[in-house]
Amino acid sequence: MTRAAARAAALAATVAAAAAAAGCGGDADRGGGAPRTLERTTRVEVVQQAGDAPAGFDPQGIYRRESPGVVTIVASGFGGSDQGGLGSGFVLDAGGEIATNAHVVTTGEGRAIRKAGVVFVRFGDGNQVGARVVGFDPFADVALLRVDPAGLTLHPLVLGSLRDVRVGEPVAAIGSPFGEERSLSTGVISATDRDIQSLTGFQTSGALQTDAAINSGNSGGPLLDARGRVLGINSQIRTTSGEGSGVGFAVPVDAVRRSLDQLRARGSVRYAYLGVSTKEVYPQLAEQFDLGTDRGAYVQGVVPGGPADRAGLRAGTDRRTFQEAPWRIGGDIITEVDGRAVHVDSDVSAALLAHDPGDVIRMRIVRDGHVRTVTVTLGTRPLQSP
Repeated sequence: MTRAAARAAALAATVAAAAAAAGCGGDADRGGGAPRTLERTTRVEVVQQAGDAPAGFDPQGIYRRESPGVVTIVASGFGGSDQGGLGSGFVLDAGGEIATNAHVVTTGEGRAIRKAGVVFVRFGDGNQVGARVVGFDPFADVALLRVDPAGLTLHPLVLGSLRDVRVGEPVAAIGSPFGEERSLSTGVISATDRDIQSLTGFQTSGALQTDAAINSGNSGGPLLDARGRVLGINSQIRTTSGEGSGVGFAVPVDAVRRSLDQLRARGSVRYAYLGVSTKEVYPQLAEQFDLGTDRGAYVQGVVPGGPADRAGLRAGTDRRTFQEAPWRIGGDIITEVDGRAVHVDSDVSAALLAHDPGDVIRMRIVRDGHVRTVTVTLGTRPLQSP
């Protein structure tokens, strides 16, 4: 979303006001005597999600039930600068966990990424409290925040599943586009299994595409199904004008779960790394260059010294053009990763998500028309794509 946090100067004032409010002390006796200590007994009231939603798609019902769990996030102090950011998020549990996009609470990309020094979370009932960035995943654009739940009424949203998601399924997005807090937009799932850019140059696989209106400030908010379950975190728009154009993308809930689990455990994430760049094989390409297979991921580059290089994988050296696209012909074609068939090049990265650095995998490849098996010890994905 073009780093879809609003970086306007007006946000600096918002952050400053929030900081001032957070710094206020308790009451004191007006008669000039000794300060009066206030003992506040607070209770966290967790509003459980309602049962099954009524049949059909009910945007009003979804908004009524789930919008109390959607928050606005204000961030500033990025690496010592006075930049400010505005985004969305949602409550995960009674302990005060909040999910959002990494780019809402960071600035920069790759090795230059820096987290915000000050973060506030604003709830629908008017409460605004400071938050701690537990950690962030720049590869999936997910961040985990934590607030002190004392005195707050929290409404956790339920993470859903992608198993039954279909193109055309109705969805709702709730967030703070351009600072208009807890705004609702609706649409459908336009496509699944999209690849979108992360904050590192690597692709985030499996993203959901939607025509529900998503604009700057929606980043970090939930994309919900008809039952109010979270299918993804709204993250990006594709636009040539800077405005929403009905082509928005959400980080898929499966990737969100993986990120949150690692961030809770260690405050950071680790991804398995192969060290290749690939392009999709299709029948006409296979026929043109007699590849020996009409599907798979055609290795176009191998990172020197990386896991694939050490395992002996090869990229093509013969530069050709076919159907107006450049190709390196003569390299290996990956057709299977640990028993999972590779039909398109993104299937390789999707298969690696089931593995950790240090795992040993077996890949089936086609080289010079012959099928062979290669064993690879996976490395750790670097913060910046080579």
